[in-house]
Amino acid sequence: MVMTTVKTKLKNPKMVLIDVDGTLVDSVPDLAYCVDEMMKQLGMPIHGEANVRNWVGNGVDRLISRALLGQLEGEPDAALFKKAQPIYMALYAANVSVRSRLYTGVHEGLGYLKQQGYKLGCVTNKVEQFTIPLLKNLGIYNNFSIVICGDTLARKKPDPMPLLHAANYFKVSPEQSLMIGDSVSDVKAARAAGFQIVCMSYGYNHGEDIRRYHPDIVIDSMAELPVIFS
Repeated sequence: MVMTTVKTKLKNPKMVLIDVDGTLVDSVPDLAYCVDEMMKQLGMPIHGEANVRNWVGNGVDRLISRALLGQLEGEPDAALFKKAQPIYMALYAANVSVRSRLYTGVHEGLGYLKQQGYKLGCVTNKVEQFTIPLLKNLGIYNNFSIVICGDTLARKKPDPMPLLHAANYFKVSPEQSLMIGDSVSDVKAARAAGFQIVCMSYGYNHGEDIRRYHPDIVIDSMAELPVIFS
């Protein structure tokens, strides 16, 4: 069932950009494993998957900081962060797609978008070092003509720069563009860029219902994409 927030149909876009973590891929099992292994190496208490699930979405450095603090906001001790970061990076490089899986409906949704001829791009806050192997290992990398990562440009979501960069790459206007994501960062970036925004109900949004941030439409599966376009 499609659950609408603002309107029941979207204007048919020419370009569709899709987020990774929490939208295409449930990556938390790998992220949580690496967080807890990092904490063990630091001699600190582990957090478990449920806590890590609420901390994902703003890039690797924020995840490390949240793990060191045990909470969503704040900054850890600089020396501790400097010690923790290379530990985590090495762990995740070896575990980027060991436990991660595509969400149900992703293959169907991507197949529909390709069949309809939409220009497809991927926009994520995950750094390129991890994004490209993850997409390739899960067999969906070749669906995208452009992949914009958290370290591709000077700014990342919720800044609109990555979305506008993709629109310029495909030579389409923001009014002809759609972002598919799962978090408040995706909504803010899309609104600032002038894009339409669809959010997944199942994603990572720090424990909050994404409907609070009023995306155009919220759906439960990418397999529902065919019914939301006018």
